Amino acid sequence: MTPQEYVEEVLQLVESIPEGRVMSYGAVADALAEVSGRNSARQVGTIMARHGGGVPWHRVVNSAGRMPPGHEQEARQRLLSEGVPLKGDRVDMARAGWMPGRGTGGRRRL
Repeated sequence: MTPQEYVEEVLQLVESIPEGRVMSYGAVADALAEVSGRNSARQVGTIMARHGGGVPWHRVVNSAGRMPPGHEQEARQRLLSEGVPLKGDRVDMARAGWMPGRGTGGRRRL
């Protein structure tokens, strides 16, 4: 998979995160690791920073539930409007975390 194809796969996956759910940068990397041969949360973060403006970027947070640096207020407002559960200034990852289903075509909660 070329670097540009990986960018497209990351953005497509982020686009598929349902309203009211989130994924961590690492979860995005993990979900694409088998098909891409890559597995770097940092690389996903870089892709989101450079190319993520056209997808629901606010649905990607760090593994502790912290929102994208420099965009916390806007992300918080968007997430709250979608009904994402928060714990203080972080997303409640146990309740809001999401991963695409594997093999069944369905989707499962983290």
